[in-house]
Amino acid sequence: MRAVGTARPRVEGPLKVTGAARYAADERRPGMVWGWIVAAAISKGHIAEIDAKETLGMPGVLGVLDHNNAPRLNPDAGNYFGPDGSLQYLQSDAIPYAGRPIALVVAETMEQARAAAAALKVTYHEQPHDTTFSVDHPAKRPASQAFGPEADTGDLEAELAASAVVVDEVYRTPEESHSAMEPHAATAWWEDGDIYAIDSNQGPFSVSQVVSSLFQIDRERVHIRAEHVGGGFGAKTGCGPQLVFAIMASLTFDRPVRVVLTREQVFLSTSARPSTQQRMRIGADADGHLRALYHDAVYSVSPLAEYIEWCIDQSHVQYASSAIRTHLSVVPLDLLPPETMRGPGATPGSFALESAMDEVAERLGMDPVEFRLRNQPDANPVTGHPFSSRRSVECLREGARRFGWGGRDHRPRMRREESLLVGSGVATASFSAGTFPSSATITAEADGTFTVGIGATDIGTGARTALIALAADALGVGVDLIRIKMADSDLGMAWGAGGSRGTTSWSFAILEAARRLREKLADPARPVSATVDTTTLINYQPLRERQTFSAVFAEVTVDPATGEVRVRRLLGMFAVGRVVNPLLARSQLSGAMIMGLSMALHEENVRDPRSARDVNSDFAGYHIAAHADVPDVEADFVPDYDPEDPVGINGLGEIGTAATAAAIANAVWHATGKRHRTLPIRLDRVLEPPSRVA
Repeated sequence: MRAVGTARPRVEGPLKVTGAARYAADERRPGMVWGWIVAAAISKGHIAEIDAKETLGMPGVLGVLDHNNAPRLNPDAGNYFGPDGSLQYLQSDAIPYAGRPIALVVAETMEQARAAAAALKVTYHEQPHDTTFSVDHPAKRPASQAFGPEADTGDLEAELAASAVVVDEVYRTPEESHSAMEPHAATAWWEDGDIYAIDSNQGPFSVSQVVSSLFQIDRERVHIRAEHVGGGFGAKTGCGPQLVFAIMASLTFDRPVRVVLTREQVFLSTSARPSTQQRMRIGADADGHLRALYHDAVYSVSPLAEYIEWCIDQSHVQYASSAIRTHLSVVPLDLLPPETMRGPGATPGSFALESAMDEVAERLGMDPVEFRLRNQPDANPVTGHPFSSRRSVECLREGARRFGWGGRDHRPRMRREESLLVGSGVATASFSAGTFPSSATITAEADGTFTVGIGATDIGTGARTALIALAADALGVGVDLIRIKMADSDLGMAWGAGGSRGTTSWSFAILEAARRLREKLADPARPVSATVDTTTLINYQPLRERQTFSAVFAEVTVDPATGEVRVRRLLGMFAVGRVVNPLLARSQLSGAMIMGLSMALHEENVRDPRSARDVNSDFAGYHIAAHADVPDVEADFVPDYDPEDPVGINGLGEIGTAATAAAIANAVWHATGKRHRTLPIRLDRVLEPPSRVA
C-alpha cells in the first residue's frame, strides 16, 4: 500500500475554490422552467379550497400542481424503515404537520414562479395539533427493534440496591436541524419514458429505488446524479421533496423543471433529529466498578413513518457492568418524520450516558478518566461477542496525556481567571462500523489509465480522493493513473454516504473489482473491465463486534454574570481503523467536533406552542457555531487496524460528533458546579444571580 495513509488534498478542491464545481442548482437544461413550493399555513387540518385563478393569470405561469391534479404516487413507497407517508405529496387535502408542501407553481423563471406562488389563495379547515413531547404522552409505545433487541443482563434492581453510589437522572436533547450549507435542489426531466434528475442527495442509487417505487417505473429507467453535494449530515439520505415535485411537474408540463428549497423551506419540509428524553440509573461500588446500568430513552416520531433513534446502543457497548438494561420508546406527534442526523442515536445517547458517568465519578470523588478506564469491557457486555478492534483505552490515555489532564483538580469551581470560571471535561463514545453491499466496475483503458465507476457520493468529505487512493493501491499503480466516475445511479448499486459505512462499503467493492481485473490484465486487449457486486460476499453476522471509538476533552470558560460559555480547547482522539487520508480525516473529525460544540451550546428547533410552527427556521434564529465560536480544535488518531475489513479501515463520519456535547457539558459542570442535563446550554440556563457570582 502506497497511497493509503498518505495525506493528499482533495482532487476536486480546485473546482470548488474557483466556483467551477457544479451543484444541483447550477446545472441547466434546454427549455428548463422553475417550480416554487407553497407550504401550508396551518399545522394540522385539511385544505378547504385552492383558488389559483389569479396565479394562473400571472406572467410566465405554466400551471399549478396540487392534490386535485398532481400525478398519483404509490402509497406503499418508502425509505429505509418501510412505507413513508411523508413522501405522498399532493395526494390528498390532508395537512399532517407544519410546513407541509401543498402546491407547486411552475413558471418560466424563478422570479415569476416565486411571485405567483405568493399570490396563490388557500383556505383551510384547521384541526387541533399535538406537538408537545412528553414521556407521559398517552400515545407512547415501544420503538421498533429492527436494529436489535434491548439489553437485559443481570439483576438490575439487586445490583442497584447493592451499589455504594447510585445516580438516577434525566437528560434531554431538543429537536435539531441538519443545517447543510447547500439547500436541497433538483432538476428533473422525462425522456422517452425515462426519468432523469440532477439532485442534491447522499445516495443516488437508493434515491432511484424510491423514485422507481413512487412513480411505479422500472428502476433501470430512473437516472439520478449527485455530482457535487454541499453537505447533508443525514438530511439528504432519502428522497427529498424537491425531487418528487420536480419529477411530477416535468411529467405534467413536459419540460425540464428545477425546484430549489429556500432556507426556510429546508427547515420546514426536510427532516430533523428528534427530541429525546433519557433516564439513566447507574450504580457503582465504592472502588468505582459498575454494578448496574439502566438506560431508558424516549424520542419523538411521526405517525407517517417509522424511525429508530438508537440512543441506547452506547449503553450496550461502552462499559462493563454486572447488570445492563435498556429500553427504547417513541411518542408519535404531528411532526414531519425525523431522519438520521450525524451520529444518529449515538450523539444524544452519549450525552446522557457520559453525563451520568461523570456524575457517578463526581459522587465517588474519583477522576472521570480513571473511572472510565476502570470499567472497560473485554467483549461486548451484552452479547458477549469479542471486539474486532477496541482502542478506547488508548484514546483515553493518549488524550489525557496531550490535554494535560493529569494536574486537574476534580473539584468544581476551583479555577478562576479574573471574572471567568474555567473547567475541563471528558467524554467517550463508540459508533457501530461495518460494510453494506455495493457494486463497482474498473476498466483498464488503452492509454494505460484505469477508470473506476461506483455509485458513491462525495458530500464534502473527500470520498473521491480516498477512493482513488484505495483503487491505486489495489491495482499497484500511481494515483495519477486513476480516473473516477461516481454519484450516478447508472453506475450500479452502492450504499449512500451515511452511517459511517460509505468508505468501507465502496472500498470493499473497489478492491474486489481490482482483484478480478488484475486476473484479466494478461490479455493485451484494451479496454478490459471487471465488475463486482459484494452482496453475496459480505458476512452479515460477523462473530466480532465492529466499532469505532473516541475520547473528547474540552476546556471551557464561563462568565456567570452573563451566562456566556466559551469553549477554549477541544481535543479528540479517535480509533477508526486504518486512516486512508490523514489530512481529510482530521478535517472531517474537526468539523464533527465543531458540530458537537454547536449542539452543546446553540442548536434547538423552537416551536410556537400555539401554532406548532418553527419560530427560528433560518440561520439568524437557529444558531450554529460560527467562526468566532470555534476554539483550538485538534483531532488525531491512535494506531488501529480492523481485521474484519480488507484494508483494515472503519468509518469516521459519525464518531467525531458523538462525545463532544457531553465533554463540553461536563466541563461546564467542572467550571461552575452546576450540572446541565438539558441541551443546549443556553445563556439563561447558565446565568447566576449576583450573590452567586460574587
